[in-house]
Order: sequence, then structure tokens, then C-alpha cells
Amino acid sequence: MVTDQQVRLLMTLKNQEQALKTAAAKAGMSQRTARKYVKSGRLPSQYKEPRTWRTRSNPFAEDWDWIEEQLTANSGLEAKTLFEALQRMFPGRYSDGQLRTLQRQIKSWRALRGPSKEIFFSQRYHPGQWSCSDFTCMDKLGVTISGSPFPHLIYHFVLAYSNWETGTLCYSESFESFSQGLQEGFWNLGGVTKYHRTDSLSAAVNNLSQPKEFTWRYQSLARHYGFEAVKTQPNRPNENGDVEQSHYRFKRTLEQTLMLRGHKDFPDIQSYQAFLKKLFDQLNVNRRERFAEELAVLQCLPDRRLEDFQEIAVKVSSGSTIRVRHNTYSLNSRLINETVTVRIYSEHLELWYAQRKVDHFPRLRGKNKVRIDYRHIIDSLVVKPGAFENYRYRDYLFPSSHFRMAYDGLVDQHGRKRAARYYLAILKLAADETEWGVEQALRELLAHHHSVTAAAIEAHVAKQTGKEPVLPGQVASVDLSQYDQLFLENGQEVEDGQA
Repeated sequence: MVTDQQVRLLMTLKNQEQALKTAAAKAGMSQRTARKYVKSGRLPSQYKEPRTWRTRSNPFAEDWDWIEEQLTANSGLEAKTLFEALQRMFPGRYSDGQLRTLQRQIKSWRALRGPSKEIFFSQRYHPGQWSCSDFTCMDKLGVTISGSPFPHLIYHFVLAYSNWETGTLCYSESFESFSQGLQEGFWNLGGVTKYHRTDSLSAAVNNLSQPKEFTWRYQSLARHYGFEAVKTQPNRPNENGDVEQSHYRFKRTLEQTLMLRGHKDFPDIQSYQAFLKKLFDQLNVNRRERFAEELAVLQCLPDRRLEDFQEIAVKVSSGSTIRVRHNTYSLNSRLINETVTVRIYSEHLELWYAQRKVDHFPRLRGKNKVRIDYRHIIDSLVVKPGAFENYRYRDYLFPSSHFRMAYDGLVDQHGRKRAARYYLAILKLAADETEWGVEQALRELLAHHHSVTAAAIEAHVAKQTGKEPVLPGQVASVDLSQYDQLFLENGQEVEDGQA
């Protein structure tokens, strides 16, 4: 059988030898065969026709019409599902080893006769035109803060042309987080792109029942910065593929960096934020050239940022609590029945009354969560100790496990009614003095199995602060030496004045 290599040698020799017969002999073929290949100018491999026939019988020929009918009706069916259905319908006809044969046949059918597939059209971007953003969950990376799990999100901001990126740590896909992250992105960038694309975030996009596509808050943000808001279709993450791919690359790099670091724990959130900023800076190093092209054509930033909070008015209930975004918070009892203004930020709440900020505390994540500060209600509970036992939020009145252990011990010793009164006296002491001091006193008393009483705790707290405790029925002596000194100084001033 003549090979391609022999024919190539023949083509070379026929121009060197006077007779074709000599060239054919040197190439290892007959003169007739050589004449055939010289005349056609083709190689032996080019004479081979592709095989269109089967070398063995099709084991699924008998049931192929049914298989094709099922695939036509529902193209999402997998070959394994159909194979198992055939085995149930015809026991013993098909062995497990024939699954791969059916998979190949179905794959071929889909490529030749199946439904059309979705085409992904690559896009060409121009400098300064497009920025994209989205939230991405970071829980799977296993980052911890001081040894405790740290569930969080990253608001990811990306430029489509240069792939320059930055991110903001947040805890929910709220508008406050979206506004803060978007504004941080623009100010870190130093300019504003012409278009900004997101997916169908509920924080920025209205549902289908609303006449306007975007929420009024997002429209205000877009007007303030001068960009045109664009959204993807629902359930089409590929339309925001630039930021989706950036999610993957960023989280992969972060995971590798944490592995190289040797552990995933950080002492506090600030340290983790600094770590993320450094990582983004490193990722952007190789994008400087294209990023410079973006900077040259970006729109100018506005004079100031928009506030990252939402204000709502809430009336304080008779239980000294308010309800904000499906979560409950306690306030000082002085504000009962008053209407306060709540400023909702992405991570905390501010309470305003009569144009003054009266309180602030971390914002709860999720729904139906509760934050009760015992300092807000302890005065009323001390007067009404009977309300403690069945108080709806009683479990939130134990600042630590030692407080709970102290209460349980008091219940065992004195019963629930008296234990509530004794425990509230301890909680009152924590509110008036120092929670840390009371915590340390409880720790010591419980460790040595001493009786837990308000007087014993007060003695420990006084020992820590260097004060002598005031025992019940006693009046502490008053040191008047400071007043004497003040009197003498004032008297000297009078004498100097008369002189």
C-alpha cells in the first residue's frame, strides 16, 4: 500500500530523473501507480472517503423512534434518564455497559437534528463607556474574624474595557449597600462612566408591576452622577458576564492568597478590609495601560456624594421598641410614644429626635431579628420584676453566658420569683457601673462556688475600681478636703483683689 510519504518522494524524484520509471522505482512503487499519482496530484490519504456506515448493529434501533420522540418533546432530557426508562420498560434488553453508546448517539442527534443552542456574542467595549457591578457571596471561602465565621458579601465594581476593579464589603443586597458600593467605586475610580449595568437587583430595579423600570432612589443616584442605568434581563447572568467572570477570578485569587497566607482568620473587620484593598490594588497593576485610556475619557465626579442612608419615621412602642426593616430594636424608655427619625445605613442605624442624634447601633441582618439593650429597660424591670419571667425578649437580657449561669443558679436557690428580683439587681448594677466589671465578678464568684448576690458583686466591682462599696443602710462619708482647698483659693483671690 502506497503511503503519502512515498508519493511526496515521487514528486521530488520525477523532476530529478529522466524517466518516470526510475523515479517510481526509487519511491518504491510501480510505474503505473506513479503515473496515477502524478496525473491526479493527490496523496493516497486524499483518496479515502469518510466512513458513513456502521461497523456493528445499532442496539437501540428498535426503540430509537421512542427516544427521538422524547427528545423532541423535551430536549433537556439526559441520556441516562432515557436509558434507565428503557431498562424499566424492557427488563433484560439493555445492559449497563450500553449507556455510553446511547450517550454518543444522543449527542450526535442533538448536533445534527436537535434544537438550536443559545449563541453568546462577544462584545467590543470602548474606554470610559461601561462599568458593571453586582453582589457576590463570600461565605464559601471560610473567612473568620477572631475565630468566628464571618458571613458577608462583596459589592464588586468592574470596568468593562480595562477590567479595573474594586469592591466594598457589605452584608445584604440592600439599596444602602448598593449605593455605598457604587459611589465608592466611582470615587476610587476618579470619574464616572457613561453607562452602568447591573442585573435585576431588587434594590435598584422595580418589579414588573411598576410602570418605571428603575426605583426612584436609583434614578436619583444616576442623575446625580450623570450615568445611564442599564439592567440585564431576569435570570440572564451572562448578560452581565464581565462582572460575573470577575467574580470568579477575584474569588479564586483571594482563595489562593489566603492559602499562601496560611490561615483565613483576621483580628478585626478593618484588617480584612485592608487585606481586600491590597488585593484589588495587586490585581489592577497589570491593567494600568488600558486603565489610563479609561481615565482620559471618564466623566467628572459631582461636587459631593449622595447620602448612603434612607430616612424613615417610626413611633416608639409602649415596650420601648421600634420595628425597622422587619427587625426589632430597643430604645431608651424616655422615647416611648414619641416619633423618631431612623437613618438606615448599610451597616448601622442612627436614631434622631428633635434634630439630635440620640443613639446608634449596628444594623441587624436578615428578618425577624431582635436587638434588646437591657440598659434601655432595666429601670422599669426593677420596678416590675414580675414582668421578667414571661417577658417576650427575656433571652436577650443575658449579656453573656455568666449572666445566664448566675440567673439559673439563683432560680435553683430561691425560686423564679425571687431569682428575678435578685438577677435584675445584678443587671441594674451592670447598667449603672460597668458590665465588664460585673462580668468579671460573676466569673470569679461562679468559679469558686460563692453565693451570687448584688452586694458581693458590688464589692468585687469596687475592688476593681478602687472604691469602697456603700453597704445597705450606710451613708458613705464625704471627703470635703477638695471643697476646703477651693474655699482657700477663692479666699486668696479675694484678698489679692482687696489689696
